[in-house]
Amino acid sequence: MKSPKSILKVVLPLLLGVILVWYSLSQISIPTLVQYFKDADYTWILFGVIIGILSHLSRAYRWLYMAEPLGFKPKFVNSVMAVYSAYLINFTIPRAGEIARASILTNYEDIPFDKGFGTIVAERIADTIMLLLIIVIALFLEFQFIYDFFIDKFNPLSLALGGIALLVLGLAIFLFIKKSTSIFALKVKNFFAGLVEGVLSIFKMKNKWAFIFHTIFIWVMYVSMFYITTFALPELNNISIAAVLIGFILASFSIAATNGGIGSFPEAVVIAFSLFSMAEDPSRAFGWIMWSTQTLVIIVLGGLSLIYLPIYNRKKTTL
Repeated sequence: MKSPKSILKVVLPLLLGVILVWYSLSQISIPTLVQYFKDADYTWILFGVIIGILSHLSRAYRWLYMAEPLGFKPKFVNSVMAVYSAYLINFTIPRAGEIARASILTNYEDIPFDKGFGTIVAERIADTIMLLLIIVIALFLEFQFIYDFFIDKFNPLSLALGGIALLVLGLAIFLFIKKSTSIFALKVKNFFAGLVEGVLSIFKMKNKWAFIFHTIFIWVMYVSMFYITTFALPELNNISIAAVLIGFILASFSIAATNGGIGSFPEAVVIAFSLFSMAEDPSRAFGWIMWSTQTLVIIVLGGLSLIYLPIYNRKKTTL
């Protein structure tokens, strides 16, 4: 029997997603949203879809470099189908896709579950570093805008005192975690230890530069996919790179908030674009178009992957 904690992990993101879908659709009329879908330039949307697929293929190929030091040479096709299956499963149970992906590799490539899952966790560490790097780039490029925004919204003295308070609080938390033996402190220390270990392991890989290239390529494709799709709506044709980066960052976090970003993705886009004084209706419509098309691709390719995995591997074993 599942524990209440396990049930909440599944139910709460889904419930939040339903609430956000209701909220989002209450802020724009259905006919208006449908009209945006009808008027969108699907050439750019298709271009964005292709870029997204390239990023997923690169992710599947990148993983091969992590399997090699373990003594395995998995098939690229199986890696691709495992990636898409994982994305699809994440829509049902958040973060269950990584477990499913490791299980698929165990079933069809005979890679021990713990080793397969470990490589996937290491991948996530590399992806986390890339997302942090994008955040740093966004802050660097738009430092003046962010500075002026906070100065305009808050009193400078309050900001200074708040900054000092955050530094003191951060130092206190750091010292507490460093000395504490509580479960929470140990989890935090293990997380950062794993982060450092994951980074160092990348540079110890035989094909480390190929791995780093694919990691950079994946995230460049992610941002490009987001940017290219904005051209589908004329109202967003003059969007700034800063708005794209902030929108992409918030949208990325929204995917972790609910199942596959349902409901949260469009609203994250609205919040980001509104900082740059962009109209809500086209921003929200873009969020729904972007989320819908990418979700459709994952449902189709993820579903086909789950169906074709046993067929493809059965044929291989009978040859």
